[in-house]
Amino acid sequence: MRALESQRSRAQESRAAIERLYIAMRHLIIRGSYKPLGVSGESMKESLMTLQPEIYGAISDPERVELDGLLYVFERLPMGIEECRYIKLVSKEGFEESHFKPIIPIKRKRNCYRIDEEQMFIEMTRGRSDIYDILTHLTFMYIESEKIRRNTTDSKGQLRREWFLLEQIIEKEAKEEPFDKQVAFTYLSTILGRTFNETIFAFNKFEESNWTNSLFKLAYWLGKRSIEEFRDGKAREISFSSSLREKIGHHIHGELWARNIKSFLISKNWFNRPMHIISSNLHSVMNSFFAFPALRKIYVTASLEEMATQISLPKNKRWRDMIKAYALKHGMYQLDDTSGTNVSVQIFDLPSINHSQFPSIIEIDASYLEKEKPLLLVMDYAFGEQAYEIMDEFLKPFEEYKSKKLPLNVASISIMGKAGTLSGNKGDIMIPFCHIFEGTADNYPFQNELSIEEFQDYGLKVYYGSMITVLGTSLQNRDILRYFSQSSWKAIGLEMEGAHYQKAIQVASKIRGSVNPDVSLRYAYYASDNPLITGRTLASGPLGTEGVRPTYLITLKFLNKILNPKPLLRNENEQMESSKT
Repeated sequence: MRALESQRSRAQESRAAIERLYIAMRHLIIRGSYKPLGVSGESMKESLMTLQPEIYGAISDPERVELDGLLYVFERLPMGIEECRYIKLVSKEGFEESHFKPIIPIKRKRNCYRIDEEQMFIEMTRGRSDIYDILTHLTFMYIESEKIRRNTTDSKGQLRREWFLLEQIIEKEAKEEPFDKQVAFTYLSTILGRTFNETIFAFNKFEESNWTNSLFKLAYWLGKRSIEEFRDGKAREISFSSSLREKIGHHIHGELWARNIKSFLISKNWFNRPMHIISSNLHSVMNSFFAFPALRKIYVTASLEEMATQISLPKNKRWRDMIKAYALKHGMYQLDDTSGTNVSVQIFDLPSINHSQFPSIIEIDASYLEKEKPLLLVMDYAFGEQAYEIMDEFLKPFEEYKSKKLPLNVASISIMGKAGTLSGNKGDIMIPFCHIFEGTADNYPFQNELSIEEFQDYGLKVYYGSMITVLGTSLQNRDILRYFSQSSWKAIGLEMEGAHYQKAIQVASKIRGSVNPDVSLRYAYYASDNPLITGRTLASGPLGTEGVRPTYLITLKFLNKILNPKPLLRNENEQMESSKT
C-alpha cells in the first residue's frame, strides 16, 4: 500500500512538472520569444530536470552528457542546428519559393531553412504537438550543452587544454585532413564526461545515422555557443513568427489537405463510393498488393513477410521504386502533400486492381468489390494533435461542390500506429478498446472490430486493454507510466494520436452526423519500445526488421476485413469480458 502511495506521489510530481512545461511553452508562444538561459528558459529546464524523461536518459547527471538522447534529438532536428544562435519557428510562409534549400530531418518531416551562419528557421505546420515536441528537444539540447561547457572549464573558469585540442581536430576534419582518432576520442571523452569506450560507441552510432554531423563537431559547437553566452554575453534565442502564432489551432493546413483530396475524388467522379480509410505508413498496403507482381522477375518467394523484409533493406531502394511505379500504373493514385501537413495519401481503386496477383493470404470477396466498388484511402502517419485536425477536416461534408454539402460515404476507419508498450517488448501487438487522454478527464471507449484472437498463433504476444494518448513521448518517465500500468487504468501502452482520431470520429458520427454512427473502427498498435525498461526506449535505436511482422500482420487484418467483409461475431461487451478474463 505504501509502495503504491509513494509511486502515486512521484507520478503526481511528474504530472505537475509536465503541466508546468506546457503552461510555460504556451506562454512563450504567445509572448513571441525567449532565451533558453533566461528566466523562462530556466523554468523549462527545471521542469524537465524534475520530470527526467526516460528517453533523455542521464539528463540529471551534472557531468555525463546523455549521448543516446542527443542522437534521438538530432535525428529530429535540422542538420547544423547546433551551430545556430538564433532559432525561429515559423508557419508555411513562402520559403519553399526562395533560394534557401530545405533541410528535412531524417526522423521528423518538417521543412527547415538555414538563413545564415547563426540562424535557422523551422516550419511548424503539424499543430501544437509538433511545437511542444521541438521545444522539449531544444531544452534538452541546451541542458547538455551546459554540461559540455562545464566539462571544458576548470574551477577558475579557464578553458581546459582538451577544448583547444578539440578545436584543432574540428579544423582538420573540416579540411578533410588526417588525424589520430584514438587521441581525438580521448579528448572528446573528457569533454563529454564519458569513458573512452562509451565515446567510441556513441561516435559510431552518430556516423551510422547518416544525418547528423560528426560527434566531434556536435560537441564542439554545442560547447562553443554555450561558452560564448556564458563568457561573452552572446545569448541564444528562440522566437515564433507572428504568422505562426496567428495560425496555431485554426486547422488551416488540415483544411487545405482535406480539400485537395476531396477535389481529387470529385474529379474522378468517386465521391459517393464507399470509402475505407487506413492511417498507417505508405508502404505496407502498397507492398501487400503489388510487391509480388512488380518483382516476380527479380525475387521469388511465397512469403509476404520474407518479401517485405527484403524490400525494407536499405540496399533494395530500387525494388521499392519499382513497386511504386508498378502500383501507379495498376490502380493506385498518390497525392503528395502540398498543404504543409506532410501527410501524403494513396488512393486505391479496388475494383480495377488485378486481384489474381495478390498473395493468397489476402482474402477477397470479388462480388462485393464488383457490386459496391469501394475505394481505399491510405494516409501517412499524423503527429499528435494533428491527427484530430486532419481527420476532423476530412470527415466534414465537402462544401465547395455546387454550393451543396456533400458528405463522404465512409465505410470503415482503421488506425495502425507505433506505440510504447507497458506490458511486453518490441514487436508485440496491442489492441485497444479505449483511449485515455493524458492530463485530462477525457476518455474515448469504442467498439474495436479487431479482437485479440485474430492475432494469436503468429509468434507474437498480443495485449488487449486501454491505451494512453500522451501529450509527448519525450515527456514520460517511469513513475507516470507505472501508475498508468499498475493502477485501475491498467493501460497496455502509450501513443500520441488515438484519442485525437477518436475525438474527430465521434464529432463526425455523433454530433455532425456526417458519418454513419455505426462506422467500422479498427485500432491496432505494434510496440516500438518499452519505456519502462532501460535500454529499450525510443532513444535506444529503431525497431528495424523486428517491425516487419507486426506491421504486415496488422495490415493484412485490415485488408481482409475491407476486401472480404463479414458480420461482426463479437460485440463490445463480449470483448470487455474477454479482457477481464
